[in-house]
Amino acid sequence: MHVDVRPASDAAPEADVIAIPVGPDGIPTSARSLDGVTRVAEEEGLAERAAETAVLYPDGPARRIVLVGLGPADELDADTVRTAAAAVAEAAERVGGTLAWVLDDSFPHAEQARAVVDGVLLGTYDPGRWKSEAKDDAPFERLVLVGGEDDLVEGTARAATIAEAANRARDLSNTGANELTPERLAEHAGELASKHEHLSAEALGPEEFTKLGMGAFAGVAQGSHNPARMIVMRYEPPEPRGDVVLGLVGKAVTFDTGGISIKKALYMEDMKGDMSGGGAVIEGIGVLAQLGVPQRTLAVVGATENAVGGGAFRPGDILTAMNGKTIEITNTDAEGRLVLADALHHARTLGATHIVDFATLTGAMNSAMGDVYAGVMGNDDEWRDLIVAAGEESGDHAWAWPMHRRYRGLIDSAFADMKNSSVRGQAGPIYAASFLEEFVGEGPWAHVDVAGTAFFTWGRNDYLSQKGGTGYGVRLIAELATKLSA
Repeated sequence: MHVDVRPASDAAPEADVIAIPVGPDGIPTSARSLDGVTRVAEEEGLAERAAETAVLYPDGPARRIVLVGLGPADELDADTVRTAAAAVAEAAERVGGTLAWVLDDSFPHAEQARAVVDGVLLGTYDPGRWKSEAKDDAPFERLVLVGGEDDLVEGTARAATIAEAANRARDLSNTGANELTPERLAEHAGELASKHEHLSAEALGPEEFTKLGMGAFAGVAQGSHNPARMIVMRYEPPEPRGDVVLGLVGKAVTFDTGGISIKKALYMEDMKGDMSGGGAVIEGIGVLAQLGVPQRTLAVVGATENAVGGGAFRPGDILTAMNGKTIEITNTDAEGRLVLADALHHARTLGATHIVDFATLTGAMNSAMGDVYAGVMGNDDEWRDLIVAAGEESGDHAWAWPMHRRYRGLIDSAFADMKNSSVRGQAGPIYAASFLEEFVGEGPWAHVDVAGTAFFTWGRNDYLSQKGGTGYGVRLIAELATKLSA
């Protein structure tokens, strides 16, 4: 979708659909001359009803005028605007063509413009692209932001590029495991890298990662007929800023049966989304290259299935990770931390100075935070807080969680250096992060548990209203890298 910015004018914008937000101050001044809009907004009480719409069918200048409420002033934020924009797009998507949004003065124009782009692009995403009558094209070809200045152009174009990358990550999450095998995900990373001059990709197969000593990752992978891949991507901008090498690590379990500790049948089909963290990392580093962000970045994604079979790893097995530490397996469904163990160590050995990993790791995080916030833990408070801030500013909401050395005791093992799970039912996300900390080496690291936010069993009542992948992490990664390179 192409995005334009136009100054305010007494004349109505040329568009198929004109969207008029109704904020705490009512109709934007530049739209008050349009027939009926003020009256309908007042009759419908839209100023107090966030994301509620009223559709007008004028003789001109557009085929539709859509009024949308922004709600009370004390609840007006970027998410409100995103959801309002998505509601407009839903109300008029059959019209298509050009959508003009009249910027409202009740919310800063730069933030509002970015939120409108997010709402239109993310809010019109269709997960049903495997349906026989599915349409490939987005409902709107062009978005015009009316009432903005020239300094909005770059930011809105950037927002559109990032949102489109997030939608590509959603496609990955929603693809069935029969199509998106570890090998195919590695091929996708290679195809993405081939589109950008300063981005490269390689993938280690079973013989290669076993030779490197990745026994934790290999243990998870050994039960599947589809061979695993350890994907490594490097983005080397021509004029990098600073000494930081950003390390992005992702869990990409393309299907998770739970292994011998098998999952319940109900909603097991959603386990195709257990690679959502890895998908976000791949598309995240790709969008950094597309935008030309001057931040050296390294991505390591462990892609495998967790399958049941005669070759599958078992409870009671002891695996040796790449850093030499041994792990007693007490639950084969706690496989994501085993994948990440070797991926984290590999990222550090390849030169990452500051690491952040993304993983659908614990059901307990979903229970605790639902589908709104990801939990962020780490070994460095400043680094953790920078990631939380990047999430909040981008729309990928994140919340800092504590870590304390005593949580490490929950994974003590009588037989190995540690075990991969605890039966106590206490502090699941935190002791999982404590497990990961054993493999991160020296330097700042943070873990983002996206179990609730990256893949929805049920759609949310906002601009992310669809079941399935959300692309969580792509916007955060872009914001974080931009901050680091500023």
